[in-house]
Amino acid sequence: MDRRSFVKGSAGIVGGLALGGVSAAQDEEVVRIGSDIPYKPFEYREQDGTLVGFDVDLAGAIFEELGREYEFVQTGFDTIIPSLNNGNFRIIMSAMTINDERAERVDFSNPYFLAYQTVAILENSDISQVSDLEGQTVAVQKGTTGEAAAEQLKEQFDGNLTIDSYDLITGAFNALLNNQAVAVINDNTVNVQYSQDNDNVVLLEGEGVAADEFESAPPYLTLTVERYGIAFRKDDDEFRQQVNEALDAVIRSGRYEEIYGEYFSGQPPASILERAQRSGGETTTGNGTATGNATTTEAANSVDF
Repeated sequence: MDRRSFVKGSAGIVGGLALGGVSAAQDEEVVRIGSDIPYKPFEYREQDGTLVGFDVDLAGAIFEELGREYEFVQTGFDTIIPSLNNGNFRIIMSAMTINDERAERVDFSNPYFLAYQTVAILENSDISQVSDLEGQTVAVQKGTTGEAAAEQLKEQFDGNLTIDSYDLITGAFNALLNNQAVAVINDNTVNVQYSQDNDNVVLLEGEGVAADEFESAPPYLTLTVERYGIAFRKDDDEFRQQVNEALDAVIRSGRYEEIYGEYFSGQPPASILERAQRSGGETTTGNGTATGNATTTEAANSVDF
């Protein structure tokens, strides 16, 4: 399957409504999607400038289901939620983890991806376990849960950890390759992708928290277990429900699994597939959970993931 077959973005169309616009008018506009680019394999450009990635293809399938035009708007991840709430775009689709802090400012779709925070290191590194990071410098991307995971490690080390935060994840990896940091703390799929593209980068091994939650954990250390969601402004409930319905339809149709296979090995998390099958087209009304407007991580995790 051509990984661009679902993408029918509307390049060159100027959209976006100011907050307070009429809902019916919004529904006639091109849907603008805020996204941090590049973040391979979720959103990135090929050499010819074509925008591709898992989020890009999934958006194409969702908005094909809705019969809506859309376009991606590049924005920095550390300012992406304020930009959404300022009306610069209508949704965020950018490998965004559902968590308590974000759920206070936005509403989320049903979870559509399962991820872990992991540690990328150089192949011949002296780092062999998490405790070896104490007293060292790690690189992260600003505003991400990788940065939050690094802050948690810093607390464990009584402050004895230096965290260098970069606007783009490429800056963090460049710091690793240039020996300005001993590790990059970031989402597993992005770290794995980078290790595949660079022979001298590997993931720190170990079990971590995923082993406590799943019978079959990844073969590398996991600092967290996270769920990605599409983010919406809190005044956009009807559209969020429409997107949830379309997302579930894409999953039930098998298109989600096909898109997943274009970018990742193995099968999608069974819990994502099963939840969509159970929904039968019904939507939730909260922050990606079956518990209404719950905003806690515990509630976000209550969808049998």
